Amino acid sequence: MSIPLISFVVAFPLLLALQLRNAELAAVRARMSHAARHDPVTNALNGTAFAAAMTHYVDRRRKIATDAGGIMIAVVVETFDTVSRRYGPQWADTVMQSLAEIIKSSIRSGDLVARLATNELGIFLPGATPENAQDIGARIRRRVEQAAFETAEAPLDLKIKLGGALFEGTEDFNRIRQLADEMAFDGTTEDGEPMAIARLPAA
Repeated sequence: MSIPLISFVVAFPLLLALQLRNAELAAVRARMSHAARHDPVTNALNGTAFAAAMTHYVDRRRKIATDAGGIMIAVVVETFDTVSRRYGPQWADTVMQSLAEIIKSSIRSGDLVARLATNELGIFLPGATPENAQDIGARIRRRVEQAAFETAEAPLDLKIKLGGALFEGTEDFNRIRQLADEMAFDGTTEDGEPMAIARLPAA
């Protein structure tokens, strides 16, 4: 056996092992990155990643002189604490998991979903019109009403509040979220509309 062939035979298992090790490390890094950006219960983005994604979108669109606005929707589970106290935190988690899946199936490709609080999910609709947002809000409400949230004892009383904040260009995430929350809790809807939407005033 020639020396080059012997070298190859010896080195090949080592190179293969190194490649497998690198692939394992890459997979671990990917899992860690995903865990750092996502809520473990709903697998939606966490608040920090959601805010960063919205800011990145606005900055990128602004640099190419394109409309950088959008709408953020707050989805608040009004009966979250009641479910948690009566049936336990595992059922509250189940409610949030199911609601996140309903929302993901109701939005457009490219829209973002995040868990912003124990009882609140947020949706970012880049470039959306109020009509787009109302359509999505209507789908979410309809699918929540159709979903079967039941324990062994009784059906769960699931009530949600929706509110939207329309913004244009670069805005502070906390201002956007605050307005969306205000619309969810205090906004007035027109007849037949699933939620109140307000335009964020200039700073």
